[in-house]
Amino acid sequence: MELILKYFPDLTEIQIKQFEALEGLYKDWNSKINVVSRKDIDELYLRHVLHSLGIAKVVKFADNSSILDVGTGGGFPGVPLAILFPNCQFHLVDSINKKLKVINGVCDAIELTNVKTTHSRVEAIDETFDFIVSRAVTAMPEFTKWVKGKINRKQQNDFKNGILYLKGGDLSEELKQYTNVRAYLLSDYFEEVFFETKKVVHLPLKFKS
Repeated sequence: MELILKYFPDLTEIQIKQFEALEGLYKDWNSKINVVSRKDIDELYLRHVLHSLGIAKVVKFADNSSILDVGTGGGFPGVPLAILFPNCQFHLVDSINKKLKVINGVCDAIELTNVKTTHSRVEAIDETFDFIVSRAVTAMPEFTKWVKGKINRKQQNDFKNGILYLKGGDLSEELKQYTNVRAYLLSDYFEEVFFETKKVVHLPLKFKS
């Protein structure tokens, strides 16, 4: 938890309590339904919570923004971002229902009310959003096909509406077809070795009617 406060010192008391509760809740749920690897559960704040919040170092979501988290797994990056941005709405989608059971249990326990979960493939979601976030569920060309037509026409953030993707390693080949993409190095924001090759990729997407 000290790790979160190190980089996000201005949290409210409610946010601090919510973040503090995550470790115990995820350890309890993980003993019943495995959503975080055993290796990672002991480093939950570094490898999952802070990694998710890397998006918040790049973009400060305006109030009332809507965010879709695709392939959310155990709720990352959606749950940490929902705690940090309580005035935004988060829709977390995964094709494995038992993972959403964990997310719903965690959100209920910390009274996180700005999260909605859906058991579905993302292609079946018939809504539009300001941003679509994810943690490297597939290569970007494939991902853009999945989320086509799901971006809001109306712009309310400083960043253009589109995809915010957490990914590591060399992405030059994967992203070479996009002229408007930008990758932000998380090592510019976080000093821990874990973030050396981690990035937030922002790909603006146009609304398609």
